[in-house]
Amino acid sequence: MKSLFLSLALLVMIAFNALAQDNVPKPPELEYVMELKVTCDPAFSCGQTSRGERVVIPITGGTFEGPRLKGTILSGGADYQYVDHQNARNELEAIYCIRTDDGVNIHIRNAGLIVTGNDENGNPRFYFRTSPKFEAPNNGKYAWLNNAIFVCTVGFGQGYISLNVWMVK
Repeated sequence: MKSLFLSLALLVMIAFNALAQDNVPKPPELEYVMELKVTCDPAFSCGQTSRGERVVIPITGGTFEGPRLKGTILSGGADYQYVDHQNARNELEAIYCIRTDDGVNIHIRNAGLIVTGNDENGNPRFYFRTSPKFEAPNNGKYAWLNNAIFVCTVGFGQGYISLNVWMVK
């Protein structure tokens, strides 16, 4: 009995010590999913609205590739943005479809934020992140895309916008 009590006391002390040393939660892990190389037509404006200037960027195609899937980006989608010129901020929602090399169509709704200007120290700032939501067939090998949160970093290539996608684990 005394041995059990000492073991429990030791476990409590170890747990308390671990909590005291590490009060910061561990961040979630990320798993790389793919890079989308999206081609677009020139943007056009629908004018000033109650939420800001509405800008539309037609999506014309492109490709994507990752460890578990690859294929093409279908034309016909668009990136819809509200531009807040006063605060150097854009809210965006890109809606489009991709087709895997084995013929599966997947719908994407990718919401994000662009912030430019200067940070609190006066340094130039360019923040551009998005979070895509995938709609893949429930009964297929890409159904895993329906059941996770994803984040993107965004860059620019020669003639395309690069979206690197990670799954939050």
